[in-house]
Amino acid sequence: MGRHGWNSGARRWRLTALLGVGAAALALLVTLLNTLPGNGASTAGTTRDGDQAHGTPAVPADAPKPEVGWGFTHTQFSADEGSAAATRRVRGLLAEAGGLPQNQHIMGWGADNPEPVEGRYDFEAMDRRVDFMRASGATPVITLCCSPDWMKGGEAGVDRTDWSQASLETAPEPEHYQDFADLAATVAKRYPDVRHFVVWNEFKGFWNDAEARWDHEGYTELYNLVHKALKSVDEDIMVGGPYLVMDSLDPRSEDASTTFRGPWGAMDQRVLDAFAYWNEHKAGADFVVVDGSSYTNDDELLPDEFAATDKFTAVGEWVRARTGGLPLWWAEYYVEPGDGNDEREGWSETRRVAVQAAGMIAMARGGATSGFYWNPQKEKGADCAGCLWTPTDRAGGGAKLPMYDLVSRFAAEFGPGTAHRTVPVAGRDAPGVRVLASDEAVLVVNTLDRRIGVTVDGRRLTMQAYEVEWLDRRTG
Repeated sequence: MGRHGWNSGARRWRLTALLGVGAAALALLVTLLNTLPGNGASTAGTTRDGDQAHGTPAVPADAPKPEVGWGFTHTQFSADEGSAAATRRVRGLLAEAGGLPQNQHIMGWGADNPEPVEGRYDFEAMDRRVDFMRASGATPVITLCCSPDWMKGGEAGVDRTDWSQASLETAPEPEHYQDFADLAATVAKRYPDVRHFVVWNEFKGFWNDAEARWDHEGYTELYNLVHKALKSVDEDIMVGGPYLVMDSLDPRSEDASTTFRGPWGAMDQRVLDAFAYWNEHKAGADFVVVDGSSYTNDDELLPDEFAATDKFTAVGEWVRARTGGLPLWWAEYYVEPGDGNDEREGWSETRRVAVQAAGMIAMARGGATSGFYWNPQKEKGADCAGCLWTPTDRAGGGAKLPMYDLVSRFAAEFGPGTAHRTVPVAGRDAPGVRVLASDEAVLVVNTLDRRIGVTVDGRRLTMQAYEVEWLDRRTG
């Protein structure tokens, strides 16, 4: 799935000069001692105590709930590294917003290989991300993907990790499903304050070439083993999947569903079949996870970029109807097609925020109570289309951007348990407005590329092209 890239975040080594012959000899001795005999797989820098609790986790006294709200996923570059002033600035922003739920994968997207040799662990990068989540007051979430090389036919050993996209997106071999489940349990023990785990990412590596469909049997087998392993650590841990990409197609496609379609396209029947299998054969789930884009696999926004977001509502209603009302999470969501390099820089930031707001409204209307914005920052540079804050590589970085205001305000106003209300919208331009309301706030989005006048909840508004406005109902 090249839609969002994978950004391995392979270790950024910090080299220290070795002074003197004695120091050099000592380093050589340590290297030799940290090499497993027989296969040459280096274990330098690893530990056997991967399941020892890291830092000073503050485990909540109350049992966790299956809904976490609206937040973001850390990717290759995030605010855990960079200028101290910039990272501190982001932590402050997040703390002021109540922390925001934050998600981190265990391998790739900013984290190193957690188990480069069987039974030997390296959680340095993961520890840093978890420390950042703790310091910024987050509800932490961990996505259990991807798997060490030795679980998927590659080589074991520090420095032998293959960070290519093809390798990272390879699933564990069936004989290593239990090993991956054991790794999941190790992660849960290391971070006891993390109470929410998502199993795998987008069915990566689970494709049945022979039958040209998803290997939903293999994924479900892995999921069930991980579910059991996590619940054995703590029955209160919340576990969810399947994190399928809810692809939509041109309705004329041979793989298009004949029953689940709309103006936004037709769902890929192979995805629906995979979801149905997991849903029927899963060992259990505390919440259900999907991801997807409003546009089709051919990057078509049907019938336009705003109306295409109605797909999120349709998918949410379809999923919840089949899972007995399990809390629904969107692990990723996209409204702007990427270019050949998977960059999304073709829209103005005003338009981008407006379409994102419409997408979030659509997800909430479909019953979603949790969602994660992908990729909050770039490594460096002044331009950062769609980022939450400016890059933290320099002291002046870490400043909030328009998308941060949208995500953080949406999280505050439409968190789990919020009742949606209907408010009147009137005026000639009313059809061009998207609205989501609660007892305390109204989110209003102008979907038109022009200035409009509209009355929302009794208030007359003049809105600029693609403007997003919040109304406070607490003050009337």
